[in-house]
Amino acid sequence: MQIKLENPVLLSKAVELASELVTEVKFKLNSSGMSVIAIDPANVAMVRFFLAKSAFSQFEVANEELGVNLDDLKKILKRPGAKSSLIFTKKENKLSIEIQDRIKRNFELSLIELDKEDKEMPKLEFSSRIEMNSIDLIDAVEDCSVVADSCSFIVENEKFIIEARSLNSARAEFSGDEAKIEAENCKSKYSLEYLQKFIKGSKLCEKTVLNFANDHPLKIDLKIDALEMNFVLAPRVDSED
Repeated sequence: MQIKLENPVLLSKAVELASELVTEVKFKLNSSGMSVIAIDPANVAMVRFFLAKSAFSQFEVANEELGVNLDDLKKILKRPGAKSSLIFTKKENKLSIEIQDRIKRNFELSLIELDKEDKEMPKLEFSSRIEMNSIDLIDAVEDCSVVADSCSFIVENEKFIIEARSLNSARAEFSGDEAKIEAENCKSKYSLEYLQKFIKGSKLCEKTVLNFANDHPLKIDLKIDALEMNFVLAPRVDSED
């Protein structure tokens, strides 16, 4: 196996975002590209990213699976400069990562044994799909985090509302002029701790897509050039209205 990235920024960003949820993952490489699917230890959230083959200038792989510690990989991926390229080569139980720049530098990352069972994104049905400007989502989530530890996503009368209530409250309302709303009336509550991690990915792209339903998991879809990222978050269910 040998693959080469001329611009490692996308991979670095994807690894950084995934490491917010999990520390060890299985990289899968096949003729389509590189992918990761992982579930956080609390079984509350899931992350997937897929970096298409087109992102690589060299992509010589059979079907490969690489168990990697994300914290260790993240540190290595911070080392290349803006104009560096990366070459990944599998050598027995090591992953060689060569930084090609003015000088060549090399790291070896120990591969780890992980559960053989493959994780898959759940097949979920949603009643609502919201496509909105990422900056608006980021602002609304951050507003809610000022007053509470969870917020509700609400579709009501063809409007999309993000609202948090505790002793204090915060609310952002979007009409069809500010977001593309394809939705039925529904409401579901989600942890702001997790949402704040996910919206770090939204900072990389202009639009974010939200999929949810009444008291149902949330799926967030992001597309940044050759990188696709998805997050799934279980709803917060409690006695609070």
